[in-house]
Amino acid sequence: MALKTELCDLLEIEKPIIQGGMAWVATGELAAAVSNAGGLGVIGAGSASADVIEKEINKVRKLTDKPFGLNIMLLSPFAEDIIDLAIAKEVPVITTGAGNPGKYVKRFQEIGSKVIPVVPSVALAKRMARLDVDAVIAEGTEAGGHVGELTTMALVPQVVDAVDIPVIAAGGVGDGRGLAAILALGASGVQIGTRFVCSEECTASLNFKKAIVGARDRDAVVTGRSTGHPVRNLKNKLTKEMDKLESQGVDPKKIEEIGSGKLRDAVIDGNVKEGSVMAGQISGMISEIKSVKEIIEEILLKAEETIKSNYNLLN
Repeated sequence: MALKTELCDLLEIEKPIIQGGMAWVATGELAAAVSNAGGLGVIGAGSASADVIEKEINKVRKLTDKPFGLNIMLLSPFAEDIIDLAIAKEVPVITTGAGNPGKYVKRFQEIGSKVIPVVPSVALAKRMARLDVDAVIAEGTEAGGHVGELTTMALVPQVVDAVDIPVIAAGGVGDGRGLAAILALGASGVQIGTRFVCSEECTASLNFKKAIVGARDRDAVVTGRSTGHPVRNLKNKLTKEMDKLESQGVDPKKIEEIGSGKLRDAVIDGNVKEGSVMAGQISGMISEIKSVKEIIEEILLKAEETIKSNYNLLN
């Protein structure tokens, strides 16, 4: 059997897998590798300037002729410039986070781009659907980086029931069993981030990858809840310091200042003791670094085996 959903038709991809647009991690190399393997690779704009992201877009187009995406963090000081760049470059797929993409949806769609916002709740999913976006990514709190409160298992079926557009699940999926599960919940595909960090094509520091490979089931913790922008990272000196300051009632702005720039420290410089090692709860499932192609093939094979096995239970 071959897993093909409406998401594949919508995005013109072979496999219902989207790579998360992780800041500093989701470069042109990783995005191109995922697209070449049949999924949808996504560049993570983060807080980077337009000239930096233009180089990543050009890089993807040199490495693949397949569709790819760009994740735009709408709170970035360069968001408007990135949006103009995405339109000028006619990026096939736009995913958005940290804000409402409403005023940009038509501009993207007029050039043929598909618009897919990340949502942490049913209410926001409904609001996005009213904007006529092409799909939504329902992200559970198991994900790495900035997170909401609802779990993927609880959030996804509620969003599926609430909107009439394709729903992509994110958070807590690291293998084929997870993909099979979210398809059973009614999603049309999955967005995977943490598993792709531990790929050969990912340009993140080896220390960053090894921290994930060495993580246990309870090592991905949430910090910064008092700031209103909670983040899931792997336990280290930074998370312990932030937890201590929060327990002491320190001004949330001070806590945000401490976390500023720490993701780059971990991803690029390899400082995984004092940097922000953003990773999801599936970190404990990852035991080795493989090529993107191997990762995707393993996920699809296990998903197909799981679906067949459970189908046989009914016969």
